[in-house]
Order: sequence, then structure tokens, then C-alpha cells
Amino acid sequence: MGVSHFSRESISMFHSNFRRVDSVLENKRRECKFLLVFPTGRFSNGRIPTDFISEAFGLKPTIPAYLDPTYNIADFATGVCFASAGTGYDNATADVLSVIPLWKEMEYYKEYQETLRGYIGNEKANEVLGEALYLISIGTNDFLENYYILPKRSSEYSVEEYQIFLAGIAENFITELYQLGARKICISGLPPMGCLPLERTTNMFNGSDCVEEYNDVAKDFNGQLQEMVMKLNKELPGIQLVLSSPYDILLETIQDPNKFGFEDAETACCGTGLLEMGYMCNTINPFTCSDASKYVFWDSFHPTEKANGILADNVVKTSLAQFL
Repeated sequence: MGVSHFSRESISMFHSNFRRVDSVLENKRRECKFLLVFPTGRFSNGRIPTDFISEAFGLKPTIPAYLDPTYNIADFATGVCFASAGTGYDNATADVLSVIPLWKEMEYYKEYQETLRGYIGNEKANEVLGEALYLISIGTNDFLENYYILPKRSSEYSVEEYQIFLAGIAENFITELYQLGARKICISGLPPMGCLPLERTTNMFNGSDCVEEYNDVAKDFNGQLQEMVMKLNKELPGIQLVLSSPYDILLETIQDPNKFGFEDAETACCGTGLLEMGYMCNTINPFTCSDASKYVFWDSFHPTEKANGILADNVVKTSLAQFL
């Protein structure tokens, strides 16, 4: 079995036994563990969910980046990441921070396929790609960094229409993956995005509570994705498409942090814990907390390694259990 992941910031692919033996992979059952990941750029103090998922499948604990020039096809033995932090389903979302759009990630994946075929041959490549598990996690940026910030999309679509627009892109993306040989696919729903520290900060005049409007949109969009999953499972022969939801487990962690060993779920470890995110956050920043394990969030947008581990464990035990 293989795994591939398309996230709000990247895609990755992992394989448990992707090594060269006389220029081909050994024909063993364990060859079928491969993970392709399109993940985040690791905006965290450590590993992100896809890293933990890779390890849970018996693969490496971190995933190499496809665009890192220090790696080549031989290095992608158990995984490859086509990351672009800040992207979304909507091409306009990628334009906000001038990052790689989802369509370009797909082009990198096609390029990877060709390289893989040259490395192990068409027959073995088809087997690897067909057995891989593809993980897709994307969409939060479309709302928080695009729709609710910039006027263009909100003037073109109601929030309900925008959800339908994004779900359509997701459906087309998965269908194209299927046409390229993918069969085992997990798409992630949105988290309770109204409870991210950044959104709570902007809601300070209402007591810095979670922005329930954003949480409601996340739940509604997750419903759209569930309908799409059911539809494609009926329409595409042989596909095994599942929906994973980080919403409930992350919300529970935020509402009852002590239960999970955290002390702070409202502010982040980095800087003031209110606004900083991404490249502004690192361990040498004098304002960064001394113990990130006490915090649910590393920066105002991304969870800590400890929280990522909890999210990944939940996904592995629920949505991904059938693929283990």
C-alpha cells in the first residue's frame, strides 16, 4: 500500500521499500507502502502530521522535499514532498503570498511520475503509484488568507457559493489523480479555523473567543467534501476515497487543553503568541516560549509538534486505519 498527501501547503508520497536492487524494486509485499505528500513547509517547532503519518506506516519520520536540489529520485525511497506553504484550492490564494498553486503541484507530481518510470520502469511504477496512499489537506488559506481578507472572491461569491467553487476544484483534482493512477486517497476537512490564535486576536473586541462564523464555514465545507467523497466513490471504479476530519479532535484539544497535556490553547509559543506566523517564528527569537510542548499552537496559524502528533494519531486510527 502507498500513501500520498495533498495539503493546504503541499503534497508528499511515501514508500516503505523504495530502494534500487539491480535497478528495480524487489517484488515484495512491503514495496506497496509508499507515501506521496503535498504538505506544509513545516511551520512548526518540529514534525507536522504527515511526518507522523509516515512513521505510523513504518516509513521515515520526516519527508524529503521534491524541490530540494540536494535530493534526487534515489532519496525519495519512502517519501517525497511537493510543498508550497500558503497555497489553496483557489489559484488566487496562491497569488496572495506568491507561492506555488495547486495546479503546479500537480505538474511537479507528473514530472515525478516520469522520473519514477525512468528509474524503475513503467510496470513497477504503475504498481507503486496505484498502491500509494494519497493524502490531501488544503483549504484553510482559501478562506482566511483570501476570501475573508481580499475583496475579489467575496464580491464574486457568497461564502456558500465559494465553498461549492472550492469543492469543485477538489473534485477535479482528485479525479485527475485517479486518471493518473491513484486509487487510495484521503482528503482532509478543515479545522476549527475560527479558533486559531490569529483569528482570536482579531476577535479581541468580543473577548478573543473563537470566531464561530469561521467554524461554521469549516463545518459546512467539510459537509461539501463528504458529499463529494460519496459521489466519487460511486463514480470512479476501484477508488478508495476517505475523508479525515481534524475538526473535532483539534476543537476538543483547544477546549480542554489540560486533558491532552497542554497549558495554553489560546496563544501561540512564538513571539507574542497573537499574530506572528511562518518565517517570523523560530527558536532563536528571544520572545519564543521556552517549552513549546505546553502550547497547542506554535505560531498564530500552525500547531506545535506535540499537537500535530495528536492530530496525526487520530487520523491514523480513524480515516487511515483501513490502509494500514
